[in-house]
Amino acid sequence: MEKIDRILSFRCLRKSPFGMIAIIWSDYRSHPKVLRIMLPKSGISTGRLVKASFHDSISSSCDEIDGIADKIVAFLTGNDIRLPLDIVRLDSCSDFQQKVLLAEYEIPRGCVSTYRRIARHIGIPNGARAVGSAFATNPFPIVIPCHRAIRSDGTLGGYQGGLQMKRALLEIEGIHLDARGRIVLKEFFY
Repeated sequence: MEKIDRILSFRCLRKSPFGMIAIIWSDYRSHPKVLRIMLPKSGISTGRLVKASFHDSISSSCDEIDGIADKIVAFLTGNDIRLPLDIVRLDSCSDFQQKVLLAEYEIPRGCVSTYRRIARHIGIPNGARAVGSAFATNPFPIVIPCHRAIRSDGTLGGYQGGLQMKRALLEIEGIHLDARGRIVLKEFFY
């Protein structure tokens, strides 16, 4: 796992239906790679979040990053977009987090799984909380759609962009919630 906070990084900010998103990226082996995607948080501007975590980043973009940003915004507006993993620096995550994120990446649009099911799938039957923690620090939300992981009781759990955003993303994908805020599904992925 390479430390990413000491390399030259750039930031690209984009408006989305949920507010401003930020893509933090760097040049890696002569290609632009995403280090972090920051979603809007209630009460804190994305610009402030970027300055707090990547204060030395330089405002810049390139064709590849612009294309990624366009696809993320298209996804957030409801388009069926699947971003490839080769655009992110997955090697910046621990081995455990990589396993969790790769399992989540396989969950297709319109499906959900639970933290517990994902833990079992990766071979850690009692690891639901650890899976939830790995998602809480997912550096690549949207590319790795961690909004598709919920609690075993059908409630949403957490999400970096907040529960309103998680619910909206699931609803965009055709997932229904009941009046109590629980997912209405008969089958789960995994």
